[in-house]
Amino acid sequence: MLFAVDVGNSHTVSGIFTKGRLVGNWRLQSRQDRTADELAIRYHGLFQMAGIDPKKITGFIVASVVPTLETSWLHFARNYLTRLRQPPLAVTHTLKLGMSVATETPAEVGADRIVNAVAAWERFHSPLIVIDFGTAITFDCVNEQPAYVGGTIHPGIGISLDALATRTAKLPRLDIDVIPEQPIGTTTVKAIHSGALYGFGGLVDRMVEVLSRQLTPDQERAQAIATGGMAELIKPYTKSIDIIDPHLTLTGLSLIYRLNCDGKNE
Repeated sequence: MLFAVDVGNSHTVSGIFTKGRLVGNWRLQSRQDRTADELAIRYHGLFQMAGIDPKKITGFIVASVVPTLETSWLHFARNYLTRLRQPPLAVTHTLKLGMSVATETPAEVGADRIVNAVAAWERFHSPLIVIDFGTAITFDCVNEQPAYVGGTIHPGIGISLDALATRTAKLPRLDIDVIPEQPIGTTTVKAIHSGALYGFGGLVDRMVEVLSRQLTPDQERAQAIATGGMAELIKPYTKSIDIIDPHLTLTGLSLIYRLNCDGKNE
């Protein structure tokens, strides 16, 4: 079995793969002060509830944008996963990826963005754009070579709503839990909901359009795949998302592990 972990600023998504198939996954809050011992206590309970024997975990890979948590996860793997066939693996641009990272400073590219690009290329094998709705919204581009060539970063929906509430005197902090009946909001709450959903849907369409002009100048637009917690929420408000894959990052982690560890994940 392979234990794959994607550590984001807000949430940590993890999953267990058996013979390349995802058989269990969890989404928890990321706490930057969590230690390896605390991770062991928490995940021992999750494994037990899912009927997973940690002694059968023979591979471990982590992609993290939080350095302190990456360290904790690697300590956890070394200390508590006693049957690993390879040392625990952390994603960087220097690993075998099946593509190059053709940016000015590859070391600056977030591990999750690299992983998403690898998984999306495996699915499309054509120029593509990955849209990840996380704490930030990222657009990542892969060309036909394939090479990861960069992308754009935008404030996420939650960040935007927080800023709206904290920087204005009368606007409330809202969760987007109501579908607008129409674009023109007739109350303050409806106006915020409409602004967020139609606005971010428009952002997606515009960014896919302009990125495609550079990425695929001879085509109408590049393929676009979305992932992240808000992807399903925004999809009805955009015309540019071809596929939503909530497990895209975990799939990419599995692929990268196999490329670098001879497939020894079972």
